[in-house]
Parts: sequence; C-alpha cells; structure tokens
Amino acid sequence: MNFIEEAKEKALQGISLTKEEIIKLLEIPLGSAEDKYLRKVAYDVAMKKSSGKGYIWSAVGADYAPCLMNCKFCSFGEKWNIVKRPVHYSTKQIVEKVREFVEKNAKYVVLRTTEFYSIPKLLEIVKEIRKEVKGDYEIVFNTGELDMTISNLMVESGVSGVYHACRLREGTDTPFDPWDRKNTMNNVCRSGLNLISLVEPIGIEHTNEEFADNFLEIMKYKAVISGAMARIPVPGTPLGDVEKISDSRIAQIIAVLRLAGGDVVKDICVHPATPEALKSGANIIVVETGAIPRDINCEKDSWHGLDMDKANVLLKEAGYKVANK
Repeated sequence: MNFIEEAKEKALQGISLTKEEIIKLLEIPLGSAEDKYLRKVAYDVAMKKSSGKGYIWSAVGADYAPCLMNCKFCSFGEKWNIVKRPVHYSTKQIVEKVREFVEKNAKYVVLRTTEFYSIPKLLEIVKEIRKEVKGDYEIVFNTGELDMTISNLMVESGVSGVYHACRLREGTDTPFDPWDRKNTMNNVCRSGLNLISLVEPIGIEHTNEEFADNFLEIMKYKAVISGAMARIPVPGTPLGDVEKISDSRIAQIIAVLRLAGGDVVKDICVHPATPEALKSGANIIVVETGAIPRDINCEKDSWHGLDMDKANVLLKEAGYKVANK
C-alpha cells in the first residue's frame, strides 16, 4: 500500500498526481483491503484540506424543455420525446426556491438551464435573487457555451462561478465539439469566475484512462471544485438501458480524485450523494429541484427526496461541519 501513502503525501503537499498514478489507484480491486485503505486515506485528506467543512450545492432547473442537442444520456433531448409539456419557472418561483435553499445552509445556488436559455434573462434573475435573498452564498450558472464578453458580464453581475464540463465521450454520446466545451471552460478561467467541473456522466462503459484524461483536463482549467457524477439511466434515452455504475465504484473514484487534485481542486463533490462517497473524500453534495436532466419528470420538490434537511444530516453524519463560508 506504499503507493497509496505516496499519493496521500502528495495530496497533503499540494502536488497533483500523474495520469499513470491516477490509473494505478483506479485499478485497485473494489472491496479489497487496498480499496478500503484508499478510501480511509482520502477521507483523512479531505478532512484536513477542507478543515472539516462540508457544503451543499443547491440547484434550480429553470426550464423543463426539449433541447435540440439530444445528448444520449439526457432526458431533455427533443428526439427522445420525453418532455411532453414544457415548464419554464418564473423569476418569482426561482427566487422562492433560492430562499428555501439559503435559509438551510446552501453555500452554492446554481441556476441550471438548457443549452440556449437567454443569458440576459439569467442575469436579470440574479439581480432579483440578490435583492430578495440576503446571505453569504455564491451564485453559479450551469448553462450553454460562453464567450469572454458574457463571462465578464457574469462577473460584473455578481455571479461567482460557472459549472461546465467536457463530458466523458463528448462528441460521441453528445453532438458537441469537445473544443467548444473546453473553450468555454477556458473563458471562465480567464474571466476570473470560479470553474466547477465534475468527471461526468460516469457509467460502466467508461475506462480508467478516460477518467484520468478527463480529470487532468479539468485540472488544466484550474477548477476549484471537481468530483464525480454518475450517469443515471433515463428510460427512453439511447443510454437508458445501460446499467448504472455502482455506488462503491463512484466512491472509489471520489477517493482517487480527492488524492489527485493537488492544491488546484479545493473541494470534491459527489452526485448522487451517498454516505459511502462522503466517507471516501467528498465534502460537497447536491440538492436539486425543477428541471432535472437525469429524470423524466419536472421535480416540484427535491430530486429523489434529498432535501436540504436530509443533506445537512448526511454531511454531519459523515463528520463534516455544514458551512456556507
């Protein structure tokens, strides 16, 4: 287990792991003594690097609508004909959801949209949120591609970060040009906005080399938060019949990413959240409502029942102090 100890020491010293080192850790057999040790070490590192703080990432899906991009894992794809009745949340509805999240310790408030949602409209929503909901929280956008002009406008409007990812098998399971996705990540980085980017959507079909390459690409753009998001099989989509990856494997990937991020990645997020992943190095979990690309319904409450109260409990049970600073 010396190589796990070496990875731990590098993590504590702020040294990022190489592709070869990441793959070696990902190759550890699930359930083995080495696997259990890896997760323990990653949890210990997480507690030190996060100062024992856990955070809640709250997300409001603003528009439940057919999307022309037709990604193979996303329920919004127009070709899949899953969205029968589009729903567009009003500014007032979004503000009220944000208020609920902030009142229960959300550090991040994410406005998530389909690809071609109006950026000026999003910026107007931000203005209303800031006026109506007081608190020490960060507003993050998860929307379409961004150029430097738009990125700079976001900074001026009080947006602190952008979630964006060049996803696993981008250009194969999606119609996007990977260059466009990476260009947006670069623009976010150059603008001074915080970039948040997870390795996603992870399925049983992906390889250790894909995980390593994807994470190292995220590191290149200085993402302050990374982590792992599982691909959820959505009935009616092209990947809807492909088995979901196990929670244990996601937890193992979380442990590896926790050790791999050096001083670049400050926090590690897991979605969907599990106690296993939180005890393997993740310290951010997601609570989401509204339009959710991993489901066939528009969620009026919280996806899969994980609301703010339960999220607070999950983090505390994993040993974290829930924080919004």
